[in-house]
Amino acid sequence: MENVGKKKKPILVVLAAGMGSRYGGLKQMDALGKNGEVLLDYSVYDALRSGFGNIVFIIRRDIEKDFEARALARFNGAAAYDIAYQELDSLIPSQVYAAAKNAGRTRPWGTAHALLCAREKIDAPFAVINADDFYGREAFDAIGAFLSKSDLKNGCIVPYSLKKTLSPKGTVTRGICAIKNGALASVDELKSIARERDGIFNTAPDGSKRFLPEDTPVSMNFWGFPPDIFTDLSRYFDDFLAVSGGELNSECYLPTFADWLVKNGLLDIEVLNADSEWFGVTYQEDKIFAMNRISELTAQGAYPGVLWK
Repeated sequence: MENVGKKKKPILVVLAAGMGSRYGGLKQMDALGKNGEVLLDYSVYDALRSGFGNIVFIIRRDIEKDFEARALARFNGAAAYDIAYQELDSLIPSQVYAAAKNAGRTRPWGTAHALLCAREKIDAPFAVINADDFYGREAFDAIGAFLSKSDLKNGCIVPYSLKKTLSPKGTVTRGICAIKNGALASVDELKSIARERDGIFNTAPDGSKRFLPEDTPVSMNFWGFPPDIFTDLSRYFDDFLAVSGGELNSECYLPTFADWLVKNGLLDIEVLNADSEWFGVTYQEDKIFAMNRISELTAQGAYPGVLWK
């Protein structure tokens, strides 16, 4: 009886089903720490000390054994977790799936689809992150405190400055955030962003260029949501499939879902300002920086030499 009415700790949802096409492999399982740690080890460690409870990993079944051996086995009981699966046919109507297969589609339907696949595992306020990104302790503290509110009604995002999220080795995709009165006003998902000689630019498919200021706030898929958003997410994904389900490479992104929520007045998304570091491994060449930075943070005492004992 002592748990009656007790608020559940926030859940951390980790998007780990990516295929790593630009990286050339499964970057969510590439060892970067001296004891074989992958980037998600540090996110889970930060989340647990920021008040999160259960972890939900979204993966593909074809990487399950490797994921368990190279990522999950090191937790040694320190983290309670569930696994959800995102496959090409997950939650997809049979006629859409058949058309996609006939068109030669081989990959699932994006990050919004991935989150929807974890619906049955989520019964508390939750944060969503990418498995192959480092977000920093300060960001987890901010979003953990937000999601632990007793009267939680809104969503949230921890944005990062665009200049901190570029790769020197190639273009990146970022959700460009417009902020008004401390809340998200819109998200514009842009591909082909890179630093050029005269600044940072997005190159559109027609070759036109859009200048982006260095301090532009961008989404790195660090979102917080109340657990009742799945009805809206399901409707949004159904609409996406009706329009784009027949396309070979169409993807349903979380930032575009968040933009839809805001613009339709379905959810206010507050912007959390956390002075936090970000780095990731979009390309193989990013790996050395990530390994060196983790080594530095460990030497500075931000993380113990052995995360899981």
